[in-house]
Amino acid sequence: MPIELLAPAGSPEALNAAIGEGADAVYLGLKNPNSRIQSAGFTYPQFEAALRSLRRMGKKCYVTINTVFEQREVDRIYQLLKYLSSLGPDALIVQDFGILAMLRSEFPNIKLHAAAEMNIACDRGANALSRHGVSRVALARELSLEEMKSLRADTNMELEVLVHGALCISASGLCLFSSCLGGKSANRGICTQACRRLYHKEDSAADVFTHEGDADHGYYFSPGDLQLIERLPDLAAAGINAVRIEGRMKSADYVGTVVSAYRLVLDSIAEGSSPKEDGDDKIRQSIAKGLEILRGDFARSKTTFYFDAPQPQVRAAKRIDWLNPAQDGGLGINLGVITKIQGKDDTRRGFVPVSGNKPKAGDSIRLHSSDDSKRVSHKVQFAEAVAGGFWFSVPEGFGRGDRVYLSQTKAMSKRYKPVIAGNVSRNARPPGHDKAPLPPMSPVKTPARNKASVFPEGLYLAVSRIEDLYIVQSSRPARVMLKLTRKTAGYLLNEDKPPLPFKPAEIILTLDPYFPQAAVAPLADEIEQLVDMGYRQFVVNNLGHFSLFRNFRGEIQMIAGPWLYMFNSWALAFLASLGVDGFVSPLENNRQNLERTLNTGNRQAHSTGYAARSPVFIPVFAWPPLFHIRADLTQVYGAMSFSDNRDELFSLICEPEGSQVILRKPFSITDKIPFLREAGFRRFIIDLSGPPLKKTDYKDLMRAVNNGAPLPNINRFNWKDGFYSTENKHKK
Repeated sequence: MPIELLAPAGSPEALNAAIGEGADAVYLGLKNPNSRIQSAGFTYPQFEAALRSLRRMGKKCYVTINTVFEQREVDRIYQLLKYLSSLGPDALIVQDFGILAMLRSEFPNIKLHAAAEMNIACDRGANALSRHGVSRVALARELSLEEMKSLRADTNMELEVLVHGALCISASGLCLFSSCLGGKSANRGICTQACRRLYHKEDSAADVFTHEGDADHGYYFSPGDLQLIERLPDLAAAGINAVRIEGRMKSADYVGTVVSAYRLVLDSIAEGSSPKEDGDDKIRQSIAKGLEILRGDFARSKTTFYFDAPQPQVRAAKRIDWLNPAQDGGLGINLGVITKIQGKDDTRRGFVPVSGNKPKAGDSIRLHSSDDSKRVSHKVQFAEAVAGGFWFSVPEGFGRGDRVYLSQTKAMSKRYKPVIAGNVSRNARPPGHDKAPLPPMSPVKTPARNKASVFPEGLYLAVSRIEDLYIVQSSRPARVMLKLTRKTAGYLLNEDKPPLPFKPAEIILTLDPYFPQAAVAPLADEIEQLVDMGYRQFVVNNLGHFSLFRNFRGEIQMIAGPWLYMFNSWALAFLASLGVDGFVSPLENNRQNLERTLNTGNRQAHSTGYAARSPVFIPVFAWPPLFHIRADLTQVYGAMSFSDNRDELFSLICEPEGSQVILRKPFSITDKIPFLREAGFRRFIIDLSGPPLKKTDYKDLMRAVNNGAPLPNINRFNWKDGFYSTENKHKK
C-alpha cells in the first residue's frame, strides 16, 4: 500500500493548497476544541461543505479533538461527538482517554486515531489502543528509525509519523511549561511556545556551554524544524502507513510548498516499487527536486531530530544538531537587525544592513524585539532597496536592535481550485441544537472490592534518588514513592546493597511517562525481578505500562499517574477498566475541576463511586518537570540555572535517560491540606524528585506541612484559577 500523505488544513485556503498539491488526506479542527485554538479553524457550515467535496474527490478528512477536557465540558464534548457521528468524517484524532471512552460507549461507528499527544512510543502502547478500537497511532516524535522498525514488527496498527514541520523540545504530550506560567496548556491547545524564548544563564561560571560564541543568554530550547524528505524511502521500507506534515497555523503557501515536495518523492517511491532498473535513480532525482522546492518553505533550520540516532537513547554529547542556542525562535528567512529608525506614524521606517534577501511591498515579515518580549507579523507597506541594505515600513513598538524575518513574499501566492465550491449553506446546525440529554456514565465500573484499604491514609513522599530515601525516613510517611530509572532499578536489584530504610512493601515504584520502544525489554525484565523481590505497588504513567503487569494482576496494585491526564470522570472510568487501584490528580488540575470530577454530590462521579472505592492522591508539593527531554544535555549545558525575561528562575537537571527543566519556585498547596481533608481527600503526595534534596530544606518543608503554614516563594500552578480559556481569560 502507498504511504498516505497527510497535510494540515488550518483554514479553507490551506485546505485548497493541500488538496491542490496532492495530499491524500487532511486534518482540520472546528472552532473548539482542537489542539491549536489559535488557528482559524472551520465554521460548521464550512466543515460540512468541505467534507462533502472531499468525499467526491476521494480524499480523506480527519477531525482533531486532540486536547484534554474538564468535567464541566462533558456535555459540550458529547454534543460535538454526536454531531460528528452524524456526519461521518474518516476519523477523529483524539488524546483524552475520556473522549476515547465516550466514543466507544456512545458512538462506536466513528473511526479513531490516537494523537501524538497520547505519547505512544512503543508497540505495547499501540497494541493497548488497538484493543480499545483505535485503528491508527500517530507515533511520538522522538523515535529513531530503528525503534520504528522494531515497533512495526510487533504491532498490526496503522502507524503515522511526523515528517516535516515545527518540533517541541519536550517529549510528545509531556510539556507543562506554558501551563505552569499562565494556564495556557499545550494539552488544551494554547501553548505559548516557551521553548522558543530567550533565556539568560544565572550561574555561567559553573556551567558547561560548548556551542560557538559562549554567551550568557540564548534560545537554549528552541529546536530546528523537522525535515525527513530524504528519509521517505526508509519509512516506506519500515512499513509506515502515513506521513504527516505539521502546520495548522501556517499559511496556505507554506502548506502547498511542503505538500508538493513530499508528493513528488512519495510518487517516485510508489513507481520505484515496480521492477525498473532506474527506480532508485528516479527516487534520488525526486528527492533532489523536493529539497529544492523546500528551500522556499520559510521555516527554521532543518533537522532529522532523533531519526538517525545511532543508539535509541541519545547519550550525552557536546553537540546535538537539532538544538542551537544561537538560533532564535524566528520563523522565516533571517533578514537581519534594524540599525536605524526614521519618521513616525505612517511614515515610520527602519533600515536593515544586508547584502542578500530584501523584501518588497506586499511581502509579509516577522519582527522580533531584541529582548524577545514581542513577536509580530507585518505586511510591508513600502520597501526601498539601497546599497548595503534596505528601508522598509516598521510598526510602532519596534526599533533599533530588533530582528526581521521574511515569512512570505507576495509573489509566492498561488491560486488553487477551491475545495469548498460556491456559496456555503448557512443551514448547518451546530452541536447541541437538539438539546439531547447527557448520556449516562460510561458502563465501565470499578471493581466492587474496596481499594482504599490497599493504600493507607496520610502523606506519600516521592523521591528520585536512593540517597533521598534516607533523608525522608525520619517522617515515616504512609508510603514512599521512588522513581524507577535504570540507576535506581540497578541499585534495588543489587543483592550486595546495604539495607534500605524502607521495606519493598513500603515503596511504590513510579514509572517514567516516556516509554520508548528501546526501553520495553529492559523495563519488562526489571519489573519481573522487582515483583519477585516483593515490590507490589507501581505508578503507571503511560498506556504501554499496563501490559508490563499482565502476568501479576493478582499480586500487584497499580496507580494511574498524573501523566495519564485524568481531568474528567470518563477518563477515570477508562483507566479503572484497565485495573488501576488509585488515581493521581494531574499536576495541571485545579480545585474546582477536582471537586466536579470526584465530589460524591456529582451525578456522574456518584454513579461510579470513585471517591469511596478507589483512592485519589493529590499532589500538594512538587517541582513539576516543565520540559521532559529525551536527551542527556550534560555536555551541552550542564546543570544550568537560567531565567526568562519575566525574571522567573529555572533549573536544568540532566541524567543519562533524559533531561528536565523545572521551575525554581515549587508548586505548593501544602497549606490547603486541612481543607482537602474536609472535602474527603485522605492521601497527599509531597514530590521531592526535583533538585538534590537537602536535609535542612526537607526539615523546613515538613515543619510547614505539619503546622499547616504556607511556604514562601511558591507557585500555585493552576490550582486556584484553572486553565486559561478564551471564555474567562483568567489572568494569573
